[in-house]
Amino acid sequence: MIGINSLISVNTKEKSTGKKSWKFYFQKKILTIFLLGFSAGLPFPLVYSTLTGWLEEADIERSTISTFAWLGFAYSFKFLWSPLVDSLKIPILGDKLGRRRSWLLLSQLGLAFSLFCLSSIDPKYAISAFTFVAVAVALLSATQDIALDAYRIEIAEDRMQGLLAAAYQYGYRVAIAFGTAGALFFAEYSSWSMSYKIMSLMMFVGVCTTLLSNEPEIGSQEKKLNKIDILKFKDWIILSVIDPFRDFFNRYKSQALVIVLFISCFRISDYVLGILATPFLLDIGFSKSEIASVAKIYGLWISLIGTAFGATAILKFGLPKCIIAATILIASTNLFFVGLTISGPSISMLTAAISADNFTMGFAGTVFIAYLSSLTNLRYTATQYALFTSISTFLGKFLAGFSGNIQEYIGWQGFFLYAVFLGIPAILLSFIAAKYYKNENAKK
Repeated sequence: MIGINSLISVNTKEKSTGKKSWKFYFQKKILTIFLLGFSAGLPFPLVYSTLTGWLEEADIERSTISTFAWLGFAYSFKFLWSPLVDSLKIPILGDKLGRRRSWLLLSQLGLAFSLFCLSSIDPKYAISAFTFVAVAVALLSATQDIALDAYRIEIAEDRMQGLLAAAYQYGYRVAIAFGTAGALFFAEYSSWSMSYKIMSLMMFVGVCTTLLSNEPEIGSQEKKLNKIDILKFKDWIILSVIDPFRDFFNRYKSQALVIVLFISCFRISDYVLGILATPFLLDIGFSKSEIASVAKIYGLWISLIGTAFGATAILKFGLPKCIIAATILIASTNLFFVGLTISGPSISMLTAAISADNFTMGFAGTVFIAYLSSLTNLRYTATQYALFTSISTFLGKFLAGFSGNIQEYIGWQGFFLYAVFLGIPAILLSFIAAKYYKNENAKK
């Protein structure tokens, strides 16, 4: 598991070295993860909140719009092909770049191409083709996540994982802002099609970073996998698929079920609300530029503050307390959107809602990444981390697909109260999960 105490010792040591501490935070590994975090974050809003804004303006029914939340099942079920990413080397590319970087590069190039194709389709007249390409974007994005999660965990020792998690979150949040605010600005002053073309070009940030980065050292598990004859499929399945799942349940025994329940409920209210956030703001009278300026650009800086606070809080208070705080914040901050239904298109109320929501997103995101990383065993990095992230998105994405129907039935105010209610199980489970948490190194 991630050694939080060792992170504290690193932090203390670096403080005593003065200027040296700045070099520590700007070393190549941290900058690499920041840029790859950008590459991971960019596709997500383009098949989520930004996409729903496009569909809202294309006069697609809200009940149909919310079903695009099910694109998130690509992330939920990525554990099904994570063993392939975890163990198979891509011909030619694998020899040139290594296993992790070859998968990163392939998925990034595929994303650039798919986003360009999506930009060429008008959803109003070709919703089926539009959906097909959007599915491709989601699948490629999930594949990139698998490779990147493994790369992030393997590239550095345990004592740096908290810092790498924060760097990843920073890059991810910058990309979210670019894929939302940037896309909205381009759409308002040009077109949705041109906006998505520009987004496709931005994927080359990840491509360049992957080409210039270093491959993690080959671990014993990869060497073991490489020794298996490709024809011995049964052995490959046992080593790459069954063993990682069995390892988790063997390590945590009866606690494993509680951990799984907690992970599945952690951000459920965020997913249910998030799919209709942009349509809601457009519906009550905000312009795309207002949404971009306040909800996205201003929101980015607030989320970065939340991210930094999350990393600092883990060091100071420990992960268990931060887990509990994160679940309470996730549920309670949704009440600000209830206020927006009363105030209407008020910039001050929007600013308050975005401040609370984005700070929580940054804080909770860092805490959750550190928590999931602490559960993995380095022998099965990609498969286990993909399992955890898949569990964390499945229930939320499933319910989010019905958000449009629920909103049409109970209205915006009732919908946001419903989202608050959905956060209560995570709060209750967080106390149990925090009690079970063990700060020990399980990555042997």
